[in-house]
Amino acid sequence: MKPLHPVSPQARLLLGIAFFVLFTAVWAAVTMGGYVSKTFLADPISMLKSGWVLLTEMGFATDIGMTVWRVLGGFVIAALLALPLGVLMGAYKPVEAFFEPFVSFARYLPASAFIPLLMLWVGIGETQKLAVIFIGSFFQLVLMIAVTVGNTRRDLVEAAYTLGCSHTGLLKRVLLPGAAPEIAEILRMVLGWAWTYVIVAELIGASSGIGHMITDSQALLATDQIIFGIIVIGLIGLVSDYAFKAANRALFPWAQLGR
Repeated sequence: MKPLHPVSPQARLLLGIAFFVLFTAVWAAVTMGGYVSKTFLADPISMLKSGWVLLTEMGFATDIGMTVWRVLGGFVIAALLALPLGVLMGAYKPVEAFFEPFVSFARYLPASAFIPLLMLWVGIGETQKLAVIFIGSFFQLVLMIAVTVGNTRRDLVEAAYTLGCSHTGLLKRVLLPGAAPEIAEILRMVLGWAWTYVIVAELIGASSGIGHMITDSQALLATDQIIFGIIVIGLIGLVSDYAFKAANRALFPWAQLGR
């Protein structure tokens, strides 16, 4: 192995699968070998059996759909509002000076701390879940997008002005295209954070969703169901992550050079 030396797609896939195989083998050895009580950690086979019961008899597929809808709804709203504001902050320093102190302040506020207030303001319905995801994602997106746009190479900006580009043209033809691949990566990362916020929101005052199922399973000490719910979240996140990567490669092939 060499530092920063790339590996082939086939080797990357095999190494990734090898880790999951090793992890599952260690998990099975620890739980099925009697080293850990099943009350505290269910074994893989029990987890799969409970997952099948959840999906076929207890309507867990509906819970999964509700959670995915909440994540996408809150995240899309946050992204649609954060994108223009972040671009304006990165491109225009007066806009950045006006918004940046508050955005920097707000992004350190934990979204979960707003749950009691949101329950008072909008109740425990879908609006509350979407608001938690929005609060947790919006301010992070704004600042990261602003930094990315603001870090556009100065030689490209100067070359554009030399060629007679207007201020608006600079934004459309240089700043946005140059920052687009990195903005797509930012969206991919923050989408992962949105899953954390939705589960926290569903742990309190929810009647459906993966987080609601995990809370019910905790009361029954059903660690097999809890683990299955966690794994489902991870699998959905993994699929969405690879989908984002594939879309980024298709939309911004020039950004892959040198990786």
